[in-house]
Amino acid sequence: MTTDHLRIGRRAVLLLGLASLTAASAPPRADVPTIMQPLPAAPAAPPSRAEIKTVAHWAAVFEQSWDYQYANSLPLSRSADSWDHYDLSYSLDACVAMFRATGERRYLDRALEFTENVAGSARPSTDLRASTFRDDYRGWASSKTGQGGDEVPLYESYFWRYGTALLVAMRDNPAVRADPDYRARYDRLLDFAETHVFAKWLARGAGETIYRERTHMAAHWALIGLHLSRITADPARRARYLEVVGNIDLHLPGSGASLRGQLRRHPVEPTAYFWSDVWGSARRPGQDVSHGNGVMAYVVEARDRGRPWTRDDMAAFGALLTKVIWPGGSIYRAYVDGTGADNGWFSDGFVKLGRYDTAVQLRLERHEVVNDQFAANMALNARILRS
Repeated sequence: MTTDHLRIGRRAVLLLGLASLTAASAPPRADVPTIMQPLPAAPAAPPSRAEIKTVAHWAAVFEQSWDYQYANSLPLSRSADSWDHYDLSYSLDACVAMFRATGERRYLDRALEFTENVAGSARPSTDLRASTFRDDYRGWASSKTGQGGDEVPLYESYFWRYGTALLVAMRDNPAVRADPDYRARYDRLLDFAETHVFAKWLARGAGETIYRERTHMAAHWALIGLHLSRITADPARRARYLEVVGNIDLHLPGSGASLRGQLRRHPVEPTAYFWSDVWGSARRPGQDVSHGNGVMAYVVEARDRGRPWTRDDMAAFGALLTKVIWPGGSIYRAYVDGTGADNGWFSDGFVKLGRYDTAVQLRLERHEVVNDQFAANMALNARILRS
């Protein structure tokens, strides 16, 4: 029902020389089978966690675009066009990652301001003249990308996967959870996300709006469902969220496909994964790297939150990044089969693999395409690796 888009947009990109990285993985879950396990890599002495750059280092990199981020992102947060929220999502993810990495509330406050502004700009669907839905839910129209003023589930899911990540980060912080002001703001946003994001699009037809035609589009909804399942107070809603997450992970309704079932041994690098973004397909070149960030953003959090994604899965994705997509220097591939040329934009997903493996983190420290979202997630990786 919508076209699929990638938007890096008005992002501040800092070209910096970087340095090195690796992570302790959680033990594998023996109770969870994997469809395909890559061949084991040759054993090597793991690098020390002490070698990786500190949270403070990455916080300093992030601060270089602190003022620019606000000047650029605040107007996007006040927009009533959901395409602007798509672009805003990168700044939101950066602020949430920095809050998780440092515990500093100024990052939380900025993330809250952005998210509250987005929620505040929503209008009843009946007031959106070009909406094809015109029901009692609130939302946003988009007129900037050929959508004709209609409501667009892709744009909303792209932003709210990180809007709900903000709520999880608040819930996981005892001091924030105990603060009456933060708790009231949390409660309002949680109600909004449950009602005017997830329930809305589920009611409008999950087959078209949630169980999408591409892996990365469905992964956005899996991440939203995963987050909401952790924080909802309603057991029935929790069961519904987990049902959606499980369907995307293991058995997509109506297709017999699944995110897990898409994974194949890589045709070039046997320690890595390959997958197509088209459900049920294994054709090369497979998923494009830019949109593959969306899949990575989900599976990384799913692994951390107890879903059936294993240590071996993260190692295979790490091998895909470091051996195929980015084989070295300034060579970046456009597709997960290792073909084509791209710009090395890993900030929205692949960078998050550094939290599992010090060697991957050290490799990412040498990456030259660094913006605030990349720096923030490197800080969070460092926090997790050193904990």
